[in-house]
Amino acid sequence: MAFDYKKEYKEFYMPKNKPSIVTIPKMNYIAVRGKGNPNDENGEYKESIGLLYAIAFTLKMSYKGTYKIPGYFEYVVPPLEGFWWQEGNYGTIDYNQKDKLQFISIIRLPDFITKKDFDWAIKEATEKKKQDFSKVEFLSYDEGICVQCMHIGSYDNEPATIDLMHKYMIENGYELDITDNRFHHEIYLSDPRRCDVNKLKTVIRHPIKK
Repeated sequence: MAFDYKKEYKEFYMPKNKPSIVTIPKMNYIAVRGKGNPNDENGEYKESIGLLYAIAFTLKMSYKGTYKIPGYFEYVVPPLEGFWWQEGNYGTIDYNQKDKLQFISIIRLPDFITKKDFDWAIKEATEKKKQDFSKVEFLSYDEGICVQCMHIGSYDNEPATIDLMHKYMIENGYELDITDNRFHHEIYLSDPRRCDVNKLKTVIRHPIKK
């Protein structure tokens, strides 16, 4: 059976729908940066998702070709994630001004995949798909201590869940620590194309400090 990160690391991907404090270790990701309204059909966000999955599946299916990744084991591609902020504002997101959003779309890489393997996947996908993957980068990110919560429902209703998270954070002696390198973080466990908007599951995570 393929290794599934959501099942093996439930504390990171399947929190309860009430806030909790968690320490996230350093992880490597496939990443694409961009800006603009994520709902724009031809916008940078939709483009970023296509680029990410092309590289993610090139790596996942590498065992079928001649390139062999040391330590490779079969795995389920981890869920899509995203770091979000707005121009000049790394704190509270104004959901009424989506055109000002900036993001880093990410997909976690298994620990055995190195920068060398990533570089191979970029070259392989570029040659096979005849597409430009120059926007895709190998990103190492050490997230640290965070408050997180499972949000159920529309992305536009996230502020209510975030308010609960911040209240819990303060009650436990922490303060918000969103900066230019610690971001509002979302993990998407549902596909909005196939799921009722009221049942969407999204992990929301905010960096905090004592």
